[in-house]
Parts: sequence; structure tokens; C-alpha cells
Amino acid sequence: MKPLKVSIFAFFAVVFIFISMVTYKVEGQSGPTEAPTGFDNLTNGLVSQEVFDSDRDTFAEQEFIADGLGPVYNAQSCGECHQNPVTGAISQITELRAGRFDGLNFTEAAGGSLINDRAIHASIQERVADSENVRTFRTSLNTLGDGFVEAIADNTLIAIAQQQPIQSLGFISGQVIAVPVLEANNALRVARFGWKNQHASLVSFAADAYLNEMGITTPLQPVENTSKGNSVAAFDNVADPEDDGEDVLIFARFMRATKAPSRDTQLAATPEAQAGSRIFDQIGCNVCHVRNITTAPVGTVINGGQFRVPPALGNKIIHPFGDFLLHDIGTGDGIVQNGGNSTRNKMRTAPLWGVRTRNRLMHDGESLTFNDAILRHRGEATAVTVLYLTLSQTQKNQLAAFLRSL
Repeated sequence: MKPLKVSIFAFFAVVFIFISMVTYKVEGQSGPTEAPTGFDNLTNGLVSQEVFDSDRDTFAEQEFIADGLGPVYNAQSCGECHQNPVTGAISQITELRAGRFDGLNFTEAAGGSLINDRAIHASIQERVADSENVRTFRTSLNTLGDGFVEAIADNTLIAIAQQQPIQSLGFISGQVIAVPVLEANNALRVARFGWKNQHASLVSFAADAYLNEMGITTPLQPVENTSKGNSVAAFDNVADPEDDGEDVLIFARFMRATKAPSRDTQLAATPEAQAGSRIFDQIGCNVCHVRNITTAPVGTVINGGQFRVPPALGNKIIHPFGDFLLHDIGTGDGIVQNGGNSTRNKMRTAPLWGVRTRNRLMHDGESLTFNDAILRHRGEATAVTVLYLTLSQTQKNQLAAFLRSL
């Protein structure tokens, strides 16, 4: 094995991450404990197993036209897009977004950048227009462990962004944005959910997905979507809101009660994966793919006053291998949502916990191997990619073994 070549940037990155890991572990209060993990369909302790099982069934329950499905939509249930290897996880399902960029400004497609794949009537099927030169797929995200992510204090995410090293040289510069919390009269909170960091609370996320992925209106999202800007009222026979909001609360409670994705401990213990773990740090991957974060103390009030962090979620150490910040790594999808034009080519760092359950990588699912995905990293991640290219094939294999253990 040839010696690992490490630049000055990587050296300082390793020092920074070591300090940061210690900082995040002790933030908030003494005695943090590990968050429970597992792909086992068991509650993390927020609710009883009986309630958890019932909520999971609701999460996976199919909607029909009589329930208000559509008229334009992508799926019939939350579980349709979040199901591998258990309900709430990821899947191979993608959504389609489009718009137009004139060289200065982005304009979303008529009716919104989301182009729904399905409709309850052929005459209202949405499709991308020739004039829409920005087109992208987005893979379904994992929701397991998202209760812990929701319970991260805003200041913790802000601190990660502020402490990312050598920002003045343009290597790493995570962007924090604040977005409305729908259930708190649009009070602002630091975003953390979605490929573009569209949401900060799981209730807001659930209401958004219920409308935009299934076409079900609720008190938080009471206005029906259009078909490329054209009314679908003639095909919508269920009065709005089509759900009284109870399902949204159940979806959020289910996600809050899930365990975080677990590691393949057998593979993680191998010398190959352990060497890969060291390489992951040495070349700077963990600057954005942060290993350890501690959630807010028990009792902390979040989401604009609408949620108090419970013992099951508070003061827990999680290992997301992500920073929940927006970055430009040269793979941005060109879509603007909550963050304004500065976010057009930025994406939220993909948390790598559970990545072993994915066979289509990056936001668009177009990278099929870890090597392919790493080599797509440019922009802020250029220095890391350059270091990766200096690795021997043995070292690259070791890094891949580590990633397969996550």
C-alpha cells in the first residue's frame, strides 16, 4: 500500500473535525446517550410499540380517489416512497422537477417545479415543456431517525456551518437557511429536511408531502395543486381540506418514533472498513459528512413553540454522517425553492447513515457506485476529490468498504 498523501487542507480538516466531534458530543448538557438504531420496525421509545405499529400502518396506508387522491400526484402512500428495507426508509422512487433558467434568474414551471408523474384523468397529466431547460430527478430520502434530526438545536447547525474550515479559500462553506414552520404560523426555524432544505419540522414536511406527493389537502396545506397551472377542480369531487390534519400528525409522530439507521457492525469491525474510516477523515469527507451530533436537551422548545423535545429524542448522540447544510459540490439541480437564487446549485449534504441500503446515489440517483458518486464531487468538495484521486486502488476499496458499513 502506498502512503496516503494528505494536503495542508486535509490536515487542518482532520484537526477541526476532531475538535468539532468533541464539541458536538458535550453540547447542551452532560451525559448524552446514544440514539437507538436499527432496521427492525421497533419504536425508539417515544411511543409504545402498539402506537408505533398503528402509526406505521397509517404511514403505509394507500389513498384513493374517494379520499381525495390527486387529481395530480406521485404516490398513493408515504410508504410507497419510503420502504427499503423497512417502512420509513428510502426507495428507488424519484420525483421530477423542472423550470427555466435565463442565465440570471430561475423561474419554476407553471404550477410549481414539481412535475407530478400521475393523474386521476389522462387530460390533466403533467409533463415537462420544451421551454423548461432545467430538469432533474430527486430520489426519495430516508425518514428513519428524523425525529432526532428535528431535535437538533438551530445553534448546533449554525455552529457547524461557521466552523467549517478554510471558508476563505472556498473549499467548504455550508449555507444555513431559515424556513417557515407551518404549524407555528410560519415562524422561522433553521431548515434540515429535503434535498433543498425545504422544511424544519416534521409536521410541515408531512403536510407538504401529503399535498405534493399524494394530492391530499389539509388545514396546513389547504389549496389543491394545479396541472401545470391549470385548474383541476372539474376532477376533484372531495371538499378541501380532504384530511382534517390528523393523518399529518400521525405521519410526524411515526417519523419521530423511528430509530436511526443502523450500521453493518460486522463489516464495520473489519480491518478494511476501519482503514476506510480513517481515510474518510484524512481526505476531508467528514467536514460535510459530520459523524457525531448531539440533539438538544430534553425539554427544549422548538418549531416555533409547537414541540418540546422529549426524553426519547433529547440529548441523544446521532451519527448521521451529514451536516444538514446546503453546499455547492457541482451537482446542483438548478431548482430554487425556499433559499433564494443563492441556493440554485446547492443541495443538502446527503446524510450517509443507511447508505448501504441505496443502490442509486446522489440526489438524482444517477451514480451507481461509491466511486462514481465521489468523482462527481466538485465545487466546494474539489479538494477532497483531488485527494481521493491520489489514493491507491487498495485505499479506495477500503473507503468503499467503510461506506458499505454505514
